[in-house]
Amino acid sequence: MAPSAAPAVEPVRYQAAPSAADLAIEFEALLGQHSVLAADLMRSRIRGDDDFVQAANAALGKNTTAMTNLVGQLFGKAAADKFSPMWSEHIVTLFSYAGALAAQDAAAQADARKELVEYEQELGDFFAAASHGRLSQKAARGAIVEHVGHLTAQADAYAAKDYAGADQMYRMGYQHTYDLGLTLANALLPPADRATLQQPLWRLRSQLGKLLAEHAALVEDLTRAAVTRSPDFAASGQMINGNTKDLTAAIDTLFGAAAAKQFQSLWADHVEQLVAYASAEAAGDTAKQNEARTAMADVEKRMGAFLSGATGKRISTPDVTAALQKHDMMLMRHADAYANKDYATAHDVAYDTYQEMFDLARTMADAFGASVAAKLPQGGAQTGYGGLAAIVEKH
Repeated sequence: MAPSAAPAVEPVRYQAAPSAADLAIEFEALLGQHSVLAADLMRSRIRGDDDFVQAANAALGKNTTAMTNLVGQLFGKAAADKFSPMWSEHIVTLFSYAGALAAQDAAAQADARKELVEYEQELGDFFAAASHGRLSQKAARGAIVEHVGHLTAQADAYAAKDYAGADQMYRMGYQHTYDLGLTLANALLPPADRATLQQPLWRLRSQLGKLLAEHAALVEDLTRAAVTRSPDFAASGQMINGNTKDLTAAIDTLFGAAAAKQFQSLWADHVEQLVAYASAEAAGDTAKQNEARTAMADVEKRMGAFLSGATGKRISTPDVTAALQKHDMMLMRHADAYANKDYATAHDVAYDTYQEMFDLARTMADAFGASVAAKLPQGGAQTGYGGLAAIVEKH
């Protein structure tokens, strides 16, 4: 059944603020996750998949609670109390927009767009005010407008069965909203704290987190398509290939072309076996599931050895292999739950898997070492080096 009010938000518990850099990465992560969850909610509404809608709505409520906690840490309870209902109503209106698309109701769609404009202005004004002049009203509103534009555009394309176009907007929406977290942190945090965010190691943690978390979200999207044999499977495959290309470009930047080629082969095998597992789950083929598990375990060991070697053994092969095993187990649990139509569990696992990627990113970035990160020049957006384009430039 469709939600008629804001997503359920758990009671807010305020905790001591972490470091400025940790806070900024958490802000990025939660905003990026919001974009993924909101897009999934809208797509399920368009499909008329009410059970999935409810699970997606619950996940969005959990994400909103976490964001409200973060706003509370930054600005206090009064600001959090103001933010939470605005953000929740923004989600409800996106849901209404998707419902209007599903019903092909142009009038309802126009009403939802009008409401979205109002919430865009309110949210933009909220962030501008919180920055105490460091972020202009125009810039804040523009950032929120772009975020909503990506979500409505992907929904428009999905409803029109333009799955490639929908997935292009899906990725753009995630990347923009993730980066919006750092933009807001740079505007909202005091100058002394903002300097920490520019340190090479922290930039590397941020950007690796962005790519790895996107990988988790896109693999889950692809395995859902594999389980249901849905018509967007091919487009989902192209979407995950784009993320793999960006991760490979990051490895190229850090360790060179030979290492990047080896990584790409291993990472592609990793994705392939996860899809094979999901497909076997859908077919009820236990033997092929076991084959995929066995192949996956081999990839985990080989990837563990590769990353250990690439980092000069700053991280041990058993440690990185164990981290990859945990990642794969979570993704298989997601596929199992989705195939069994246990959408609540599927979303819980997906939520935790997304968050887990930032622990892995930190482990990997720290293993790459401050000495490696310090060699990375600033800039380089014109080079096209995947998800690290904003912080590194290939010479």
